[in-house]
Amino acid sequence: MAISLKKGIITGVSVLLLLLWIVSLWWGWMPASYDVRAKAIAEAQANNHKLVAGYTTTTTLIDIASWLTEKPGGFLGNDITPPALLMDNMPAFEFGVLEQVRDLALVMRLDFSRSQSQSSGDEDLEIAQTKINISHKSWALPSAEGEYADAVVALKRYRARLVVTDEKEAQFYTRADNLSDWLREIEKRLGSISQRLSASVGHDRYNTELAGDPSAKQATKTADESEVKTPWLQIDNIFYESRGATWAILHFLKAVEIDFSDVLQKKNAQVSLKQIIRDLEATQETIWSPMILNGSGFGLLANHSLVMANYVSRANAALIDLRSLLEQG
Repeated sequence: MAISLKKGIITGVSVLLLLLWIVSLWWGWMPASYDVRAKAIAEAQANNHKLVAGYTTTTTLIDIASWLTEKPGGFLGNDITPPALLMDNMPAFEFGVLEQVRDLALVMRLDFSRSQSQSSGDEDLEIAQTKINISHKSWALPSAEGEYADAVVALKRYRARLVVTDEKEAQFYTRADNLSDWLREIEKRLGSISQRLSASVGHDRYNTELAGDPSAKQATKTADESEVKTPWLQIDNIFYESRGATWAILHFLKAVEIDFSDVLQKKNAQVSLKQIIRDLEATQETIWSPMILNGSGFGLLANHSLVMANYVSRANAALIDLRSLLEQG
């Protein structure tokens, strides 16, 4: 009797673990790239909206933010129960996406929706930007996914007002300076992503934080040289966080390519943006290895982080050139 009970418990636990593993595979399935233009057109037709300036960018922001809570398993970053508690790749991917959603929501509130610095902000964009900034670890009172869902509702209200001809408060301005300001933020993000990915193999780095400005100061003194290396257990987390960030940036740039087409055409910058998009698309290629490999730079094994860092660095360099082009008279 005791032996049968023991076998039953072992079998039950084994089945439960197998089910949790299958669910984790389903919940951890990474999203594919999609056509933001087709998505915007479908949304416009479904809601009887006009494709006005800013509609595609707003729709893409709504879609990416909605994905965080509506994908299989919902938002996993704040879960305290298995299997989400034992997963780290998808929560890292989510956080990378979330940071880019936060950045664009802030730019929408401060730049894209305002004609000048003295203009009043849009109420719905203020609500959305505030709610999207709740800690992603908050799981109750309020929950992160609840606040993110409220942010999506506010963005949809803004989009609905945006298409109304006689609605003067809801605006989206496609100006070169607005676009340039957002691209400057993307530069910082991509630069940071590239540095973090490159640190997978470790390297000695000189302190260049005050280079170029002899009068500059910093709060605390740092060493002239330091070793930068990602802890082994954090390599896959940083990789998937970077993959999530580039996935979101890729779609936001595709949307901007549509809404700011006149600005880009005037600056003859369409091809430059297309090349950036192509480099970021390469970061989303299928990973055939069952785990993220971390071989040395010229070793026998691949280093997935360095491969992604290469594409990110190329996109960032091209983005700097694009922003300079937009800022030229």
